[in-house]
Amino acid sequence: MADEKILSYNDVVLRRSDLGILSGPHFLNDRIIEFYFSYLASCCPSEDILLVPPSISFWITNCPDRESLKDFVEPLKLAEKKVVIFAVNDNEDVTQAEGGTHWSLLAYERNAKVFVHHDSMGGSNWRYAKRLYNAVVRFKGVSDSAPSEISLAEYPNTPQQMNGYDCGLYVTAIAKVICDWHRNGGSADDEELWFSALKKVAPSVASDLRKEILKLIRDLMAKR
Repeated sequence: MADEKILSYNDVVLRRSDLGILSGPHFLNDRIIEFYFSYLASCCPSEDILLVPPSISFWITNCPDRESLKDFVEPLKLAEKKVVIFAVNDNEDVTQAEGGTHWSLLAYERNAKVFVHHDSMGGSNWRYAKRLYNAVVRFKGVSDSAPSEISLAEYPNTPQQMNGYDCGLYVTAIAKVICDWHRNGGSADDEELWFSALKKVAPSVASDLRKEILKLIRDLMAKR
């Protein structure tokens, strides 16, 4: 019963076990993050912003073959996006589905020519974010700039989690902040980008977001 399909939302299929993850203090899996990314994209439809499914981000990070990687990167049409959001996971085993122990977020702002890493656990995912950045930035068409002109930075004031399991909630909360910033007219002309808005992402916000996502799923189930 834990694997029973309970909801299909866009291209995401949720299982009954996902409700259990959201009901308790548990590490979010790929499906829940992908669902919320898809929800954010639906709430703020724009050709300028892309929230990449965690499974795609994982494969880009760990794909050993450049030609295969090309098949994943090119359909994303990164050159057409102003903002791209990736979920970063520390799993290195491509044979292990939904592995890893920590989530962080990597955001690309095209006009500012920067990838920004937000990690709620003191930058512990930095090397995985850097690996993802290196995989993406070398492809022609990411932007009009040369790869060497596109920087990668760790944002030092990213809100920090207070336990060992809320990292995925911080990823979803920060993704929402960035989407709201973009929807409200944010641009690279603002040197702060979305950074000042991150102050609202507190531990209580992460806890509330867990309940919010659970309620959202149940409401969508009720409408089926």
